[in-house]
Amino acid sequence: MGRELRNGFLSMVVLTIVLGLAYPLLMTGLAQGIFPGKANGSLIKRNGVVVGSALIGQQFYEPILGKNGKQLVVKGAPQTQPDPRYFQTRPSATLPADNAAGSTFSNLGPNNKATELEIAGNIQSYLALNIGPNKKPYDPAVTSAAQVPVDAADSSASGIDPDISVANAKIQAYRIAAVRGLPLSTVERLVATYTTARSLGFLGEPGVDVLELNLALDRLSGSK
Repeated sequence: MGRELRNGFLSMVVLTIVLGLAYPLLMTGLAQGIFPGKANGSLIKRNGVVVGSALIGQQFYEPILGKNGKQLVVKGAPQTQPDPRYFQTRPSATLPADNAAGSTFSNLGPNNKATELEIAGNIQSYLALNIGPNKKPYDPAVTSAAQVPVDAADSSASGIDPDISVANAKIQAYRIAAVRGLPLSTVERLVATYTTARSLGFLGEPGVDVLELNLALDRLSGSK
């Protein structure tokens, strides 16, 4: 009996040291040595300061100002709206939007009324952002729900998808070029630069990382 207890205790100690300490430390060391950027969360820095991750979506909003020139607050919540100077990521089902600590999807069926209303709202927001101050669309080819890309209408499975489709980015490029006073061809070249190909050449679809693209836009425009 004593021998069995001793052997069991020694086995637990050895396995704890090997699997609980040595193996994790080995894997951590290999990850830091081979691909430190990915191992540390694919962080993106600007002037040495972390501004986000290439793996997590990020909202680019501006405050809605009231008549007093200050940000409008409704029931304690500061009001914001999409900043037209930046590419916008796809809709997010997390609270708040693109909350990495609460990654989730709506878990509602395609025929659920709430899903229909959510998608309809996302489509209308997308179309509204395509309308300029002159009441004309930035991209004249996008005037109805039929032209809105799927990733602009529905949220991703994680709710924090950092990428948008190439079609989505090309539509938004018209707005970006007009608002920032840049040639459309210049913005389209940036979109191409930050477009990633399919994984292994055949998995998934090409995507455009919104955060890196917007940072490149700011560098081009000299924005802080």
